[in-house]
Amino acid sequence: MKKLSSIIVATLLIVKLGFAGEGMWIPMLLEQLNEPEMKSMGMRISAEDIYSINKSSLKDAILLFGRGCTAEIISDEGLILTNHHCGYGQIQKHSSLEHDYLTTGFWAMDRSQELPNPGLTVTLLVRMEDVTRQTLEGVTTGMTEKARSEKIRENIGKLEKAATEGTRYNAKVRAFYYGNEFYLFITETFNDVRLVGAPPSNIGKFGGDTDNWMWPRHTGDFSMFRIYVNKNNEPAEYSPDNVPYKPKSHLPISLKGVDKGDFTFVFGYPGSTQEYLPSFAIDMITGVENPPAIRLREKRLNAFDNFMQQSDLVRIQYSDKYAGVANYWKKMIGENRGIRKLDAIEKKQELERQFTAWASADAVRSERYGGLLPRFELLYTRLRPINETETYLIEGGLGIEAVRYAYSYNQLLSKSRDKTTSDEEIGKLVTQLQASARNFFRNYNQSVDRSVFASLMADWIEHQDQSKIPSAIVQGAIVYNNDFEAWADKLYAGSIFTDSTRIKKLLDRYSVKKMKKIEADPMFQLALSVYDHYFSQIQPESQMINAELDSLQRLYMQGLMEFQPDRKFYPDANSTLRVTYGKVDDYYPRDAVHYRYYTTLEGIMEKEDPAIYDYVVEPGLKQLYVKKDYGRYGAKDGTMRIAFTGSNHTTGGNSGSPVLNADGQLVGVNFDRNWEGTMSDLMYDPDQCRNISLDIRYCLFIIDKFAGAGHLVKEMTIID
Repeated sequence: MKKLSSIIVATLLIVKLGFAGEGMWIPMLLEQLNEPEMKSMGMRISAEDIYSINKSSLKDAILLFGRGCTAEIISDEGLILTNHHCGYGQIQKHSSLEHDYLTTGFWAMDRSQELPNPGLTVTLLVRMEDVTRQTLEGVTTGMTEKARSEKIRENIGKLEKAATEGTRYNAKVRAFYYGNEFYLFITETFNDVRLVGAPPSNIGKFGGDTDNWMWPRHTGDFSMFRIYVNKNNEPAEYSPDNVPYKPKSHLPISLKGVDKGDFTFVFGYPGSTQEYLPSFAIDMITGVENPPAIRLREKRLNAFDNFMQQSDLVRIQYSDKYAGVANYWKKMIGENRGIRKLDAIEKKQELERQFTAWASADAVRSERYGGLLPRFELLYTRLRPINETETYLIEGGLGIEAVRYAYSYNQLLSKSRDKTTSDEEIGKLVTQLQASARNFFRNYNQSVDRSVFASLMADWIEHQDQSKIPSAIVQGAIVYNNDFEAWADKLYAGSIFTDSTRIKKLLDRYSVKKMKKIEADPMFQLALSVYDHYFSQIQPESQMINAELDSLQRLYMQGLMEFQPDRKFYPDANSTLRVTYGKVDDYYPRDAVHYRYYTTLEGIMEKEDPAIYDYVVEPGLKQLYVKKDYGRYGAKDGTMRIAFTGSNHTTGGNSGSPVLNADGQLVGVNFDRNWEGTMSDLMYDPDQCRNISLDIRYCLFIIDKFAGAGHLVKEMTIID
């Protein structure tokens, strides 16, 4: 018992000290949980200056951009700033061979030139509220998981309806701590968001996917948009009569820069973390799921790159797709390396041993928590082969564009077979498919997809047992004797789903008689086999196991909080607004290597390589460098700072988040993490985890001195 007490005391001491920089904190709870620590680290503003419902605060300038990035309002005329890679899809949509904004950049020199972006939204948090008690009302310990979920859904429905009735707002109740707490988010969404400016990709993506997730970094990763509203300053659909939005708050911008040790905080919408998973889950993610996903994504990237190098049109069509595939591919590689280097699984196992000893030392705790970890182990053992199969299906089968596209016609086929379906319903569905066809084929190249198909099919057949592979793929491999190139030639030549002309012919004057063409199409049959395999062979058991794991994880979270009562537990990221804080800092990635905390324009010149697209330096930028013409944006030492690193705990979704100094002023725009720290979604390491931010001075320098768009800077509140 004395040994157990010593272990617990040591564990609690470590937890109580914590890691400066770790955590994604709920804004409304900063005053209660974080303000003293933040001020001890150097913060000079109050928690209420960051989040308040009684007065304007920094939260009124923070936006969810699209579906997965953050943006910030930087003027009182609705001007917003986010990452270049967050706005990349919109820039790509506006690009063509005639107007290649990806290559040349885009700058609206007056409001009339700002470009609409149908479908793009930004969302502002109005307020949040702890509704745990109301959400769990009527939930009892004896309930089944199904009954519990149904009761919670019923309660959430009532809460969301009551919160928005008679308003223009939206409401969403989100679970925290694996369903132990619940918070209501009231939001306002803006639909008219226009592109204002973006640097050329040789600035906005300098270093490309080679430098992605890496430090040192020299990327001018920003783009600019503007929110438009109706004349009452309310969200509205696009109209030429709309006017710029007048926000409650916008971020002041500091030109003072940052130094090592300076306090900073990041305010944004982190997507997803899993900090409290047991060791069995980490082992499954890094040992079973990531390796095949990494390999299959690399094959897709190789196929993309081969064709993008040969054609400017394909480069424009596939640039956004390439970036999307490459981003998580490289992240998974870094994550696996980081988990190994950190001995994360072993550290989780040690925590689990201590937790088990603590639970066993008390009869009540033993009854409640004693069987948790053995049950976890059993369930994850069962889940491993299922998730491996699912990984191949998602990264292999659904990595093929034509497979995903062909399956989108399954509803039309079902409606056509159903004799009770009206002509009006069919017509509406056909109109939707005609619109989606235009979007799909605008950025589709049959030769690229055909190459991807042959490569992924060969890998799938080589690495998985036939019993785990969709039947149509097994049969295709047999018929073509594993000659996947020959199979691809036949398949793509014979399918209507790989050719825009054939699809147009199918949908023009569509009648139910044409459904036989869908049924007989070889790509559609393949797609059906892939999806049916998922729905019949993977989903049922996966859902059953994961439902129990969710229940166990909720109980484990309760146990960890009881086991470590002095620890401040932050909830995992779930795409809700959070604050993370730390300090500007350097790091040592490996033996005898030290990385400084900032980069300069000189580093861009050192990396310059005219033969490699990602390392071409824009002539105008080079000229400014030679003249050292940095204006008011240069650092005190005469350099032009590009980016800096800090110990703020960030993840996907924090892209575009403002990095704020001790006075709540904008000093940077978060755009990445370092490769050595990508395991921070699973376990944070204070020595290796660094967020990478664009220095706001380089952003303003590009806008003003490089692009000649100083009128945009004049809108902003600049603090020298």
